[in-house]
Amino acid sequence: MFQKSEQLYQRAKKCIPGGVNSPARAFKAVDGNPLFIERAQGSRIYDVDGHEYIDYVGSWGPLILGHCHPEVIDSLQETLKNGTSYGASTKKEIDLAELICEALPSVEKVRLTSSGTEASMSALRLARAFTKRPMILKFEGCYHGHGDSFLVKAGSGVATLGLPDSPGVPSELAQLTLTSSFNQLSQVEQLFSQHQGKIAAVIVEPVVGNMGCVPPKPGFLKGLRKLTEENESLLIFDEVMTGFRIAYGGAQSRFGITPDLTVLGKIIGGGLPVGAYGGRHKIMDQLAPNGPVYQAGTLSGNPLAVTAGIATLKILKRTGTYEKLENLTSQLEKGFIKIANETNIPVFINHIGSMFTLFFTPRDLNKSPDLSDQGMGLPVFNWDSAKQSDLSRFSEFFWQMLNRGIYLAPSQYESGFLSTAHTSMDIQNTIDSAEVIFKNWAH
Repeated sequence: MFQKSEQLYQRAKKCIPGGVNSPARAFKAVDGNPLFIERAQGSRIYDVDGHEYIDYVGSWGPLILGHCHPEVIDSLQETLKNGTSYGASTKKEIDLAELICEALPSVEKVRLTSSGTEASMSALRLARAFTKRPMILKFEGCYHGHGDSFLVKAGSGVATLGLPDSPGVPSELAQLTLTSSFNQLSQVEQLFSQHQGKIAAVIVEPVVGNMGCVPPKPGFLKGLRKLTEENESLLIFDEVMTGFRIAYGGAQSRFGITPDLTVLGKIIGGGLPVGAYGGRHKIMDQLAPNGPVYQAGTLSGNPLAVTAGIATLKILKRTGTYEKLENLTSQLEKGFIKIANETNIPVFINHIGSMFTLFFTPRDLNKSPDLSDQGMGLPVFNWDSAKQSDLSRFSEFFWQMLNRGIYLAPSQYESGFLSTAHTSMDIQNTIDSAEVIFKNWAH
């Protein structure tokens, strides 16, 4: 069925480590070999063997308008006529920066980078310089890119590969990274008490996407804001996934929290390589050339990436965009829960905006189908609860859905994403495919 993909994979392994340029693509978490994709359009992707899939990965989140949106493509083609990169400033960098600052009131100035990882690393350096403190606090299962300081109890691909702490990260540096459990404020309070005057910043995915989709409990983000203010530390929101996805103003606007620094990526490049970090004038003006904190990049603000980003953000501002995304994701969630409850199979689903994850967690003995609006499985609210998931059951579900033309992230610990290109019929086809699988399991 995947003959050409398999041939390409064997070829790739000879010249690329593991045959992939990102471990998240390796399909190791579902006990298989990766697919090779040839093209995409709208809500669909097509592999080299000619199979068509409804895509719920969306290049891991940025393609909120779907693949090859005509307005984005037209903008790119127009820009491409003038060149691909200059290593010099362009007007479009300002245009994108102004759109970001307008959307996120916490961001008075923004610096563009080439990736979310680069933006996270740079924001961390800036926070340490601004506060003159060495330590950071992150949350177990949150992934902020592959910078050394972040590869401590990270989620997503790191967890998938069984590498909770990557070799090559000096122990001395790892000791400067404190970790706490997401959604448990008491642990954060304890760490601030133990390390008074040493914590430069708390960095958090306001909605986690790298242990699957895990929203914050009521009061958690507000509590982080209060604790960081009381301890004169910075609060950094990693909105690489949530920025412009769960609301035009990101998680900070949805939850009404003002972080000191915000990290962005994915959507602000319309699917092209880009990242950004921004915050108050006083903090951002510490960056060179204004201040002493150095960060640079030849491809930062690349003309093609900012062009795609500008087109994407302008389309997202249109009335009804986020209502459509919310309604489609709710339709998918309700469909999954209905068939799971009817077949008496324990699952738990988290959903916010156009992000979702179906977790195959053990049965919650306190729930009954008629009371279960998120499934009969144990709830997922942090890394420990996510790790209760039945990975073999997820793997079986993944392959059976794939064989029915539904492309989900190849890991239990990843969020799914919808786009404006998805239709109600796409959602119903997805639910119908899942129903066949669940009923077969029930029998």
